Amino acid sequence: MKRRHMLKVDGLMLRFGGLQVLNDLSLTVREGQIVGLIGPNGAGKTSCFNCLTGIYQPQGGRVFFDGRDVSSLPTHRRARLGMARTWQNLGVIDALTVTENVMLAQHQRTGYSALAGMLGLAGTWHRERELRRDAAEIVEYFGLESVAHERTGELPYGVRKTCDMAMALASDPKMLLLDEPASGLSPEEALGLGDTLRELRDRLKLTILMIEHHVPLVAEVCDYVYVLNFGELLTEGRPEEIQRHPEVIAAYLGGAAAGEAAAPADDEPAPPPEWPMKAGAEGATHGTA
Repeated sequence: MKRRHMLKVDGLMLRFGGLQVLNDLSLTVREGQIVGLIGPNGAGKTSCFNCLTGIYQPQGGRVFFDGRDVSSLPTHRRARLGMARTWQNLGVIDALTVTENVMLAQHQRTGYSALAGMLGLAGTWHRERELRRDAAEIVEYFGLESVAHERTGELPYGVRKTCDMAMALASDPKMLLLDEPASGLSPEEALGLGDTLRELRDRLKLTILMIEHHVPLVAEVCDYVYVLNFGELLTEGRPEEIQRHPEVIAAYLGGAAAGEAAAPADDEPAPPPEWPMKAGAEGATHGTA
C-alpha cells in the first residue's frame, strides 16, 4: 500500500537580492519515511528548512503538509499542525534547566493563556503538573534524567543537542525536521543517534526529514535522499545509489565532472567513496547551509 505524502514541496524559489538561493526545488516525504537532504555547504539546505517552517517566505512554489497547503501560514501555525524542527546552532535556552526547556517546548499544548499562568488561576497548577510529568517522560526517553535539573548552558554540546531534539518531540509533532543532528557528536554518539531516529520512526510513527553531512549516518538510516547543489536538486534516490553517483562525488569532493570520473586501475569496480564528515573541512560544525 502506497503511503500518503506527509510533506510535498513544489517548485520552491528563494532569492536574496540578486542571489538565487533555491531554484525550482521540489521534493516529497512520505508518511513514516526518514529522508535525507544533503549537499555541500552553501547548497541551500537550511534555507530550504526555513521556507518549509515559514521563517522565510519564498518568491515562488508551494509547501503542502499532511495534505494541506501551508505556504501562507506563519511558523507557529505550521508547528500547531505537527511540524517540528531542531536547529543547526541549537534552540535551547542556556539559562533554563533541561526539564524547563522541554516544558517550554510544550507551550502550544498548555491549554491556558500566559496571563492565567502568571496569575495562577484555577486549573493552571494542575495542567502544569501534567506538563511537567510529560516533560519528565521525554527527558527519560532521551536518557537525560541525570542532568534533568542542570542548566543547559553548563552541559556538553552533545547533551545540549539531545535536549534540542527532546524539545522538538515535546511539541507532539507528526514530522521532525532535523538540522544536522549529528554535528558535534562523537562517532559513538552518532551511531546511537541512528538507533534513536529509527525508534522515533518505528515506535512513535514519526516522519523525519534531516539535513546531515555525516554521510554514513544518512546511508544507514535514510529511506531516500535528496542532494542539493547551488540551490538546485542535483539528484535523488536511495542512499546506495546516491553514494555512487559521480556528480554527487564531484560536488562533495571537487573531483571530476560526471562524464570525466576517473576509472580505477585495471578497470576494477570503484568502491563507494569515503566521504568526509562535512564537505570542505572535516572539523567544522556550523557552516552556513
